[in-house]
Amino acid sequence: MLPGAAAVAAGSRSARRALLVLTLVNLVNYLDRFVVAALVESLKRSELGLSDAQLGGLMTAFLLVYMVASPIFGALADRGASRPRLLAAGVAVWSVATLLSAFAHSYTALFLARAAVGIGEAAYGTVAPAMIADQHPRERRGRAFAVFYAAIPIGSALGYVLGGMVDHLAGWRAAFLVAAAPGLFLSIAALRLADPPRGGMDEDAVAMADPGVLARYGRLVRNVPYLLTVLGYAAYTFAVGGMAFWMPAFLERARGVPRAEATIQFGAIVVVTGFVGTFAGGWLGDLLLRRWSQAYLGLSGLATLAAAPLAVLVFVAPSRAVWLCALVLAQLLLFASTGPVNSVIVSVVAPTERATAVALSIFAIHALGDVPSPWLIGRISDATSLSTGVLVVPTAVLAAGAIWLWAALGGRRA
Repeated sequence: MLPGAAAVAAGSRSARRALLVLTLVNLVNYLDRFVVAALVESLKRSELGLSDAQLGGLMTAFLLVYMVASPIFGALADRGASRPRLLAAGVAVWSVATLLSAFAHSYTALFLARAAVGIGEAAYGTVAPAMIADQHPRERRGRAFAVFYAAIPIGSALGYVLGGMVDHLAGWRAAFLVAAAPGLFLSIAALRLADPPRGGMDEDAVAMADPGVLARYGRLVRNVPYLLTVLGYAAYTFAVGGMAFWMPAFLERARGVPRAEATIQFGAIVVVTGFVGTFAGGWLGDLLLRRWSQAYLGLSGLATLAAAPLAVLVFVAPSRAVWLCALVLAQLLLFASTGPVNSVIVSVVAPTERATAVALSIFAIHALGDVPSPWLIGRISDATSLSTGVLVVPTAVLAAGAIWLWAALGGRRA
């Protein structure tokens, strides 16, 4: 084998290993995030005696800390800090915080532990996408991100299933212990990853002096393709977050589906459509990119627009066969955007600003998306009905698709 070919093969093996480790960490990330949802009833009946408001506050604490800490870690990663070390530290911090959750004997202790999970995930969430982009050429990033983000529906489902099973067998404290264990091992694996050169896979990348944190964020806000992509992503997250929170309750209240069946049914749909849709979107985005430079945004916009009328049918169609088929198709189309959109976020910015770009997008999509949407739907439901409240979901889906398609047809390189 020629020396150059050997180097390429070694780099390919390194990229595959890194993608495997990062995908496993992403899976554990969402397992840890959603294990609390599986323990709600046990925590409510435990010696802690938590109210629904306190239980909901556990997720709010995590999201708020996650949002605020993400820009800090993004700036550190782009200023030259070792990304594998930041990533490993983040995984270790959230795993230890989950471990401490098992030993909480007051709401304050549990609240602080779940808030600390947000610090750990902020370090990981900003660094991993930038590392993946720096190990894969632009024409293959859609597939790489599809693999990475396919871990989300699987990890989320595992959080429900594993948390529920361990809780049933050994109690809620044991569920937190089991959820913490994989992250502690993966933090060691993450520490051993190579830190790829920033922009090493971008032929047009140029060296840039560090402009400072404020200047870097200012440049991102003035980057129109990036800004439109993130705004569309915020509307998308608003819709998906609201649906994820309220769909089981909607199936029970409005469709008459028994509670256990509603949760299992929706969870199964999310796993299957998330896995298939994410992979299909990543593969198709890379295929179309050969012919259309705006393929990632174009595909995301068209798929999301097509999901909007299906989302309406999910909430208004009286026939079970119709709304169930519409739910499956809508979820497939929504998940198809995951890989392409995240590829755009890291491709329309300078390689030295990728972690910062991901951090800002994390802050924006949660602040404008799944933080307010469950509350807003709940307020509308209290004033009218849940069937009325959930109709904001297809509206947000339509807005996301329109923004992305507009960016694809009128934007610059994406």
